[in-house]
Amino acid sequence: MKESQSKAIKAVNTELMNLYWHIRKYISAWIEISEWGQSVVKELIGSFSLNSTNLN
Repeated sequence: MKESQSKAIKAVNTELMNLYWHIRKYISAWIEISEWGQSVVKELIGSFSLNSTNLN
């Protein structure tokens, strides 16, 4: 039982690390194409809100 639980936890952690890596990559790319003074944070929040409907 503990071995199965440990494997499940490792799998979840691996997927979370992949998710965080992709989010960082997405944000970095967005910042690279944005110019100073643009509402980067507001735009990112809007983008994540629109894309989160695809996760359901």
